[in-house]
Amino acid sequence: MAEITNFKGEAQVLEDASLMEEAVNTLISNVGDRVRKARESKGIPRRVLSEMSGVSPRYLAQLETGAGNISIGLLQRVAIALDHKIEWFVGEEDPWTSDVLKIAEAYKSADHQTQETVMRLLSPVTDETRRASRVCLIGLRGAGKSTLGRRAGELLDVPFVELNSWIEEQSGMPVSEVMALYGQEGYRKLEAEALQRVVATHDSVILAVGGGIVSEPLTFNILLNHFHTVWVKAAPEEHMNRVRAQGDERPMAGNPEAMDHLKSLLDSREAMYARAGATLDTSGKSEDQSLQELLALLQEKKFIA
Repeated sequence: MAEITNFKGEAQVLEDASLMEEAVNTLISNVGDRVRKARESKGIPRRVLSEMSGVSPRYLAQLETGAGNISIGLLQRVAIALDHKIEWFVGEEDPWTSDVLKIAEAYKSADHQTQETVMRLLSPVTDETRRASRVCLIGLRGAGKSTLGRRAGELLDVPFVELNSWIEEQSGMPVSEVMALYGQEGYRKLEAEALQRVVATHDSVILAVGGGIVSEPLTFNILLNHFHTVWVKAAPEEHMNRVRAQGDERPMAGNPEAMDHLKSLLDSREAMYARAGATLDTSGKSEDQSLQELLALLQEKKFIA
């Protein structure tokens, strides 16, 4: 009886080994077929792929015909040369027939805005959940964003953050020096990085941002997707007077047409500011009055839980 059991055990081992060998051969054949199709679809001769990947033409020929058991390291070189992830060659799904992999490749090559749209459509997370209890005050300088945001944060026991302060912390220099050294493009890059840091580290926050953030579409879309936004606005004359009251004469210094420029700036950005979830007009109002209106607005809109 023991001999029969032992015989059956050995037979099972042989069968398992045979199945395993068949699975390995199938994988090697599939990998080779996918490498060949990927190379041909890109119009790359085998010789050129050899030069790009550092894998010999002979080895590539064996690989593509299913006769070569390529190492993971060499396959990774081939994958990089063909601009594919290694999973594309070894996954169970056939990339040439799988809609999932085709969609993944299309997503990978899409621009950032398209990727954001796709993720928003596919994600079960609602806009309200994504924004959590983050509030961002947008608008031109002098509207009262920083003053109102700081006071509202204290009363609601919510952290207040000025994005420019994070940019200065990140760069190790004042914003004026960042602009002088790296220019507008460098500043915008740091601005986007700082915004992402706020999103990653705060589920509840009141944020004040520079007035020009709306001019950078990708950054502004990130802001709109992850914050409840309030456009803090005022009449052009009040914008100018408040900035000067802070001791900053730059808006008027040597520029008699500064007011016209400010009005033009407001007009050009109005449509973008209007994308905010709410608007607070501080024109002709005291600081305390504007603060009470902001608090009432946040409560009414349920922007902060």
